[in-house]
Amino acid sequence: MTKPSESPVPDALKSRSGRPALRGLARELLTLEWDPLPRMSRPRWLAWLPHVLVVYGAVVSCALTVQQLEDHYGVTGGPVVAMALLTGASIVLGMFRPLAGWWLGLVTAALVAWTIYGHVGQGQSWPWTPAGAFTFAPLILLVALRVPPRVTIAVVGVSILYSGLAETAFRPPNSQTLIAGMALLFGFVGVLGYALRATRLARGKLVEQESLTEEERARRTLLEERSRIARELHDVVAHHMSVISIQAQVAPHLVENPSEELKENLAGIRENALEALTELRRVLGVLRSENPDDPANPHQPQPTLAELDGLVDNVRGAGLNVTTEIAGIRRPLTPGVELTAYRIVQEALSNCLRHAPGSRVEVGIAYGPRDLHLCIANTAPSRQAPPSQGAGHGLLGMRERAGMLGGELAAGPLPSGGYEVTAVLPMDPQDVPGGSAPETTRDS
Repeated sequence: MTKPSESPVPDALKSRSGRPALRGLARELLTLEWDPLPRMSRPRWLAWLPHVLVVYGAVVSCALTVQQLEDHYGVTGGPVVAMALLTGASIVLGMFRPLAGWWLGLVTAALVAWTIYGHVGQGQSWPWTPAGAFTFAPLILLVALRVPPRVTIAVVGVSILYSGLAETAFRPPNSQTLIAGMALLFGFVGVLGYALRATRLARGKLVEQESLTEEERARRTLLEERSRIARELHDVVAHHMSVISIQAQVAPHLVENPSEELKENLAGIRENALEALTELRRVLGVLRSENPDDPANPHQPQPTLAELDGLVDNVRGAGLNVTTEIAGIRRPLTPGVELTAYRIVQEALSNCLRHAPGSRVEVGIAYGPRDLHLCIANTAPSRQAPPSQGAGHGLLGMRERAGMLGGELAAGPLPSGGYEVTAVLPMDPQDVPGGSAPETTRDS
C-alpha cells in the first residue's frame, strides 16, 4: 500500500509550479563557463573584427568612465582609475566568459554608484552616469550573442531591476532618473544580440545542411551509376546465359550416338542455365526502369569499342576537334571491359564538350598484353564554358566502372591548362574492387 508521503502528486504540483525552471535559470545565470566570442566566417580577412571592436569598446568605455567621474561628478584620484579599469576589464572578460563579464560589470556599476553618491548635484543622474548605461550595454550584447533567449531575458531583467531598486531605495535628493531610457536601451541591445545569435545559428545550420546535401547528392549519384552499370551488365550476362542454354540444347545433336549420361548432364546444364536466366531477369530486370514492364524500354545491345568511330563523329559534329590513336593489336575484349572502356571515353568526351569548348581532344587507346590503356586529353578551351547544369559527379561514375573491373582511373588538370583522364583496365577482370586514384574536380 502506498504511503501518503510517497504519492506522486506533490512532484507533479512541484513541476507545475515552475520552481525547477527557476532554479535551472538561476544556475545558468551563475554559470561562468568559458564561451569565447566566435569569429566571423566571411570574409576570412575580417575574422577577428568582432574582437577588435570589443577591445576598442573597452578602451572607449575606460575613457568615458574617467571623463564622467572627473568632469560631471568631481571624483578624482585612485577610485577613478579603479572604476575605469574595472569597466574595461568587464568588457574584455565578456569576450571569453559572457556571464562573468556581465556580473563584473554589474558590480562595477554598483561601485560607481556608491562612489558618486555624495557628488550627485541638481539634475544629475544616478545610479548610472550619463554614459554609464552605454558602457554597460556592450556586456548585455556579448551575453545575448552566446546564451539562450531565456538567459538574455533574465540578464536584461536583472539589470533593469538593479536600477529600479537602487533608485527606489537610495536615490539622492534632486537627482535625475534615467530608468525609462536605460530600460529601452538594455531591451534593444538584448533583442539585437538575440537576432544576431539567431542569424549566426541559422547560417551554421545552413552550411551544415549544404554539406549534408552535397554528400547525399554524391551518394545518390554513385547509386544511380551502380544501377546503370547493373542494367548494362544484366544484358551482357543474360546474353551469355542464353548462349549456354542453346549450346547445351544443341550439343547432343552434334555427337553421334550420345550416351544417356551425356544427355542427362547437358539437360541439367540447360535447365540450370534457364533457371539462372529466369532469376537474373526477375532480380535485375527491375533496375531497367521504375516500371520494369514498360514496353517503351526495350532491351538494347550495349556499345563496344567497335562503335568508337561513331561516338567520335558525333562529338566532332558538336564542334569539338577530336583525333584518335590506337596502339597495339586491336582485338575483341570481354563485354564488361568493352562496355566500361566505351563509357569512360563517352563520359570524358562529354566533359570536354561541357567544360572545354573549342579545345583539341586526343583519344588514345593502347592494347597491352594484360591491360587496356585509355587516355583522353584536351587542350585549354578557346572560349568560356557555359554554366553546367549537371550533377558534378561524372568522374565518380567513371571511377566506379574502372574499380568494378579491378582497374584504375586518374583525372586532373594539365600544366598547359587542359585536362586529362587516364584509365587502366585489365583484360581479364578479377572479382575484386579496384584501387583508387587521385582526381581533381572538373565534372559533368
